[in-house]
Amino acid sequence: MIKKMILTGGVLALLSSVTLGVPLFSYARCGASWLTSSASDAVPLEWELKRARQMIADLTPEIKHNAKRIAHEKIQVASLQKQLDENHDRLAKGESDIQRLSEDLQNDSTVYSYGGRTYTSAQVKSDLGNRFKRFKTRQATAQKLDQMLASRQASLNAAHERMDAMLGAKRQLEVEVENLQARLGALRVAQTSSGLALDDSQLSQTRELLDAIATRIDVEEETMAVDVEYFGEINLDDPSEEDLLNEISSYFQGTGDESADAEALVSIQLN
Repeated sequence: MIKKMILTGGVLALLSSVTLGVPLFSYARCGASWLTSSASDAVPLEWELKRARQMIADLTPEIKHNAKRIAHEKIQVASLQKQLDENHDRLAKGESDIQRLSEDLQNDSTVYSYGGRTYTSAQVKSDLGNRFKRFKTRQATAQKLDQMLASRQASLNAAHERMDAMLGAKRQLEVEVENLQARLGALRVAQTSSGLALDDSQLSQTRELLDAIATRIDVEEETMAVDVEYFGEINLDDPSEEDLLNEISSYFQGTGDESADAEALVSIQLN
């Protein structure tokens, strides 16, 4: 879907530029970049981590292929080394044979015997010349093989270093993915904890009910006080002496001598 949007935007920008003469290519590029960035931001982080793990896993076939190439190169280098060693052995024997024939020819003999056969001086000189040509050719070949072996050995060493670096990078990527996974897990736990809404509606309703009851009681108490203050009748009768004596007697009842003294005091005051 996003690719279709980008393609459609590019076509519209091209048509607008052709028909209107307006350079809209920069706007098209900006829009395509914005769509790509928005699409990337919309992908969940969990999915991106899975994609990263898959990309790391996809490195394994490539590493195995490179390891196979290194193994094949090691075999080739070993074969080249064996060929070079054999060439050096032939060079050593050829040099020894040339030295022997050269020393024999210095004796100015007419005939020479080798391996049970007799050769003239001319035959020995001809054979010596041929041996010397082959020796120089073989020596040049050995030099080329030495250069080739050094080059392939250096290439093999570099391949080993790149393989070690690739394996180290792969292990580092695996560690980083695990670290990112742990960080994302901690982030999701924090987000869940911060967004955890507890249901305290019953508690709030109970609190509101108690406040409403308290308010109604306050109103009724205040109403009763107002009724007494404004609507109560004034007592026009003076308190009688009998009521006063009864009140005093009740107050001091049960105090013994103190009650008697109180009654005496009241009698004196009344007289």
